[in-house]
Amino acid sequence: MIPKSHPRYHSLVTREKLVEGFKKGLVVPEGLIAHGRGECFDYILGEKSHDFALEAEKAAVALMLLADHPIISVNGNTVALVAEEISELSKILNAPLEVNLFHWSRERVEAIAKELEKFGAVVYHRGDAELKGIEHSRRIVDSRGILKADVVLVPLEDGDRCEILRKHGKKVIAIDINPLSRTSRMADISIVDNIIRAIPNMIKFAKELKKESKELEEIIRNYDNRKILMRAVLAIRDNLTKIAGELNVG
Repeated sequence: MIPKSHPRYHSLVTREKLVEGFKKGLVVPEGLIAHGRGECFDYILGEKSHDFALEAEKAAVALMLLADHPIISVNGNTVALVAEEISELSKILNAPLEVNLFHWSRERVEAIAKELEKFGAVVYHRGDAELKGIEHSRRIVDSRGILKADVVLVPLEDGDRCEILRKHGKKVIAIDINPLSRTSRMADISIVDNIIRAIPNMIKFAKELKKESKELEEIIRNYDNRKILMRAVLAIRDNLTKIAGELNVG
């Protein structure tokens, strides 16, 4: 039992969720390593949703609401951390979930789909089609989902698939706490935020923007992803400079 008074409470709870997901067969060991890398960036960024993240999250929701066939791609870490929340977002945006894995097995796909279906989500996981241009298992997609989607939300993504999705003419929204990654730099909209904050933020924006359809195109028109990434990098610089200054006092 982790006491809420612990200064690293939220971080420790997140780790416990991933360990539980590993025990259930949702998360692979490589996913635990990947989380540690992301946690480092989150720590440097102050473990909060910055204004640039909120702006990207709002634009992402607007783009998905304007889409004809939006899809939310999910992997094991995503489901271990935000299964209920991402299922809710899926329903609000009318964007089905699709299981897409780098470390693929039929058993793992089924376990992830079953976990999401507990929350009433529509989950695509046939794996009856291939995304041309990818050699590893992320090429395995559902013909009803990623294959025909015009907008794909890809939390915790691989950079190479992001690039291929764009080559297939799809708009890509990435949730990646690392603004330096190939994924962040390749995506149309890069959400530099922790997924445990990003998805709840997007739920709030989705509820608001569904009632304000006239604003959607203007939000997208005014969005500049390069500036978002620049602001994220500068936030890292400024926070590190601030910490260095505090250490230099005295």
